[in-house]
Amino acid sequence: MYTRRIFPVMGVIKWTRRHIFLFFVLSTIPVVLFDIVGLKWLHVPWLPLGVLGTAVAFIVSFKNNASYDRLWEARKIWGGIVNASRSWTIMVKDFITNDHAKNKLSDEELHAIHKELVHRHVAWLTALRYQLRADKPWEQHVKSGKSNREFRENHYLICEDTIPIEEAIEGYISESEYKDVFAKGNKASQLLGVQSRRLKELKNDGLIEDFRHMELANMLVEFYTLQGKSERIKNFPYPRQFATPNYLFVWICIILLPFGIMESCETIGNYIIEDLSSHESQTSTLHRIQDL
Repeated sequence: MYTRRIFPVMGVIKWTRRHIFLFFVLSTIPVVLFDIVGLKWLHVPWLPLGVLGTAVAFIVSFKNNASYDRLWEARKIWGGIVNASRSWTIMVKDFITNDHAKNKLSDEELHAIHKELVHRHVAWLTALRYQLRADKPWEQHVKSGKSNREFRENHYLICEDTIPIEEAIEGYISESEYKDVFAKGNKASQLLGVQSRRLKELKNDGLIEDFRHMELANMLVEFYTLQGKSERIKNFPYPRQFATPNYLFVWICIILLPFGIMESCETIGNYIIEDLSSHESQTSTLHRIQDL
């Protein structure tokens, strides 16, 4: 997310220079046909163009509102993941103790269990991050678009594009868990399943009592819920039946706009030429009078 006060003007121009050149060409062609070739009939009245512009404004506004709603929902989900992760860490640290253990463990062994559960949670966060960064068919413009690809290469380093998920997760879980997780499709869900199984083992060993086990299990349910919400946004794009008319109407408006303003610009130009001619005539007359 861009956090500075405004986008730099030169940066915007550099980012959109290809579209600026395209729009310049699209606007130059009708002007040449109208003014140089002499096809004066080649213009569009302002009334239908204004109606089309109003429709485009409504469609674009609707898309902007829908896009911002999706963005804000995603921000709330990520905030929930951050808060729940903090709660999970402190609960693991304080709930898993020797108070009801069948066989007392040393402080180092307890610390190792705490570390194991927290590291497995980090592996879940990493797996979820990679799943949300995976390319979808409707997201190909992010990498195929020259402007977007150029901007990302110059300003951002996307770790998911350079580091394989296997390498990113390998250091947080054991080898047996690693093989089990990567044998399944949804790796994040599988890691939560491993966490639940591990909590059951700790409960059977007496390291977690029933109430604390239930609270930790509820945290896993919360992680499942937040993951599902994240996947819902990731896997459900802005509906194509709305995006397609928006795309078509915007481009129709862009193409027809030069045809609508040519006649008006010509009228303005004639007024300017007439004013200049009148001024030159008055100046010439004044010079003659002064010479007399």
